[in-house]
Amino acid sequence: MIWFYIFSFLFGLTGGSFLNCLIYRLYYRKSILGRSFCPRCQAKIKWFDNIPLLSFVILKGRCRQCHQRISWQYPLVELITGLLFLFSFLRLSSVFMIHDSKFIILLLRDWLMIFVLIFIFVYDLKYYLIEDLIILPAGLIIFVLNLFLKMSWLSLLLSALGAALFFLAQYFFTRGRGIGLGDFRFGILLGVYFGWPKIVLAILLAYIVGGLVGLALILLGRKKWTSVLPLGPFLVVGSLITIFCGQAIINHYLLILK
Repeated sequence: MIWFYIFSFLFGLTGGSFLNCLIYRLYYRKSILGRSFCPRCQAKIKWFDNIPLLSFVILKGRCRQCHQRISWQYPLVELITGLLFLFSFLRLSSVFMIHDSKFIILLLRDWLMIFVLIFIFVYDLKYYLIEDLIILPAGLIIFVLNLFLKMSWLSLLLSALGAALFFLAQYFFTRGRGIGLGDFRFGILLGVYFGWPKIVLAILLAYIVGGLVGLALILLGRKKWTSVLPLGPFLVVGSLITIFCGQAIINHYLLILK
């Protein structure tokens, strides 16, 4: 079993490395094909300087060619993706047998969702954008995988529609302040992934986390009451909490109601 844990973590590290490449190249509209290069000096990166996480440590966080600092985004995205892939495997393997087809489909679905969520977190935080090129194909794939898992297509579509209309209404009422049409499409992805009632929990947690972070930034003098924060990163945090703890939170809430 230990080899599955190692594979999950290493696969996540590799996915995180690709995420960093995708984030940069998609924003600057560069091809994702071809060798990696330093964004500062444009020098091609040798394979031994492109090993996820390890190369950053060996190079002491600097480019071998121009000696400029490498952004901490790169090792952090790799490490977080690796850990989340591992945690996802651990969570599912505690419930299902790893040779079970349901386990395999759930794992692929969750790894894809985690990959997309981390992309949205970084991309929206840096550029205040959510790319349809990522969320729309991912939403379609996840919807199909959920159908293989015998989830109700009607429930998934109603969940996606409800989330989308919620964000669309907020967009019009606030005239696009603090929320964009990308969040509306992100809501569709969340809806087809979570279904009812977890979609409600994910959105609720996002606004709770966003409110707390916003208040903390105001108290620390980093933001003003009129400042705008991107919603995407908070939706990502709310979604990740729901993925790993959502059922436990719902069960605890239902227990309180009894």
